[in-house]
Amino acid sequence: MALFLSNLGAAGIILTIAVMLASGFLLTRITKRLHLPNVTGYIIAGVIIGPWCLNLVPSQYIEQMDFITDLALAFIAFGVGKYFKLSSLKANGKNMVILTMFESLTAGIFITIVMLAMGLSLSFSLLLGAIGCATAPASTIMTIRQYKARGPFVDTILQVVALDDAVSLIAFSVCAAFVQASSSNGSVTVSQIALPVLFNLLALALGGLSGVVLSRLIHKRRSKDHSLVLACVTIMGVAGICTSLNVSPLLACMASGTAYINASGNKHLFKQLNQFTPPLLVMFFVLSGMRLSIPSLAAAGVIGIVYFLVRIAGKYTGSALGAAITHASPEIRRYFGLALIPQAGVSIGLAVLGQRMLPAESGQLLSTIILSSGLLYEMVGPACAKASIKLSGSVPGKAAVAEKSVAAGKADVGKAGSGKAMAEAATEKAMAVGNAAAAGKAVAAGNAMAAEKAVAAGKAVAAGKTASVNTPLSPNQKR
Repeated sequence: MALFLSNLGAAGIILTIAVMLASGFLLTRITKRLHLPNVTGYIIAGVIIGPWCLNLVPSQYIEQMDFITDLALAFIAFGVGKYFKLSSLKANGKNMVILTMFESLTAGIFITIVMLAMGLSLSFSLLLGAIGCATAPASTIMTIRQYKARGPFVDTILQVVALDDAVSLIAFSVCAAFVQASSSNGSVTVSQIALPVLFNLLALALGGLSGVVLSRLIHKRRSKDHSLVLACVTIMGVAGICTSLNVSPLLACMASGTAYINASGNKHLFKQLNQFTPPLLVMFFVLSGMRLSIPSLAAAGVIGIVYFLVRIAGKYTGSALGAAITHASPEIRRYFGLALIPQAGVSIGLAVLGQRMLPAESGQLLSTIILSSGLLYEMVGPACAKASIKLSGSVPGKAAVAEKSVAAGKADVGKAGSGKAMAEAATEKAMAVGNAAAAGKAVAAGNAMAAEKAVAAGKAVAAGKTASVNTPLSPNQKR
């Protein structure tokens, strides 16, 4: 099949994309029955159609699809930027930074110490520990989207995984300076330390500027189609410039999304992008599965297994410590570490850079560990992320939906009962008012009759007196 597609030229590339999308969709039919996230199905699909199983896709096509990884990560990073509104950062920014520092650096410290204890070199251990700090936001965000999770727990995840890559890049830059210094007999130049920091600062500035410009270009009179076109131009342009400078596009695209949401306050563009990117994200995860080298798993051996387990322990321990220090909710203390297991994307890019700094054998081992364990993390990570958001109560289950329905029914019954009571009260009030009015009329009628009788009596008395005065005395009365 791979040979057939490779002989078709452009048609073969189109058919390869169709095979990737179809296999990803078909595997999700199985993972859904097993109650696993879609991302797990996409990666397994890539392993199955990859060169080590069915070999349906030509190897040269796989090598030429690096741009899919860059594009997918760029769109993901731009979408993460919407969770960095200044209003929310002012309220929770300090706690987010503390939590990120603990969960990220704790994992890196754990890995470095364990690798040194296993007899590996300081340079290798430092670089592997710095790369281990990173967390892949793609699979976690896809899992959150699939289950429509909401709430403070989810907001914390999205903010932390966005900051996580920034911490990892800074840690890697510092460790790379030490490694390069040790390889050059202890001499450290200013450029070795300043250049990585300078390039990342320029990338952040470029991303922020592009987001502000995009907010000015997209206004109410702009059509939805052209708004989407302008957004794609901005994201792809920033990602392309960063890639050409060997700088990760994650920070720049995240800064672009952050600048856009703060300058415009408009979230509709992010909804459009969520509807546009699913095929691209499916290809990204299927491609990650196709790149899994089965022989490299055996080559990594015990070191790879230890790295895989120690990083998970470091992430979980660090997140628990950070949550305790920031007085976070019990859900974050218990389950937050499970959402930070996936690792790919930026870690793979850092592994390529680290391989160049180490001797050939150590560099190959570093790359093998990151590639193989990264794909294993991507297979295990989505299930762990699903468990974390479910256990934290961010995804309402059937019972919760039923309870909401019952509560709504009770509310309707209560409203009906209260309406009936109000109607009865109104009737009684009307009757009381009617009775009062009737009584008032009766009193008024009685008073009128009494008054008439009094007037008549008065007239009668007055008439009697007048008669007695005007009537002459009889002879008998005269004496």
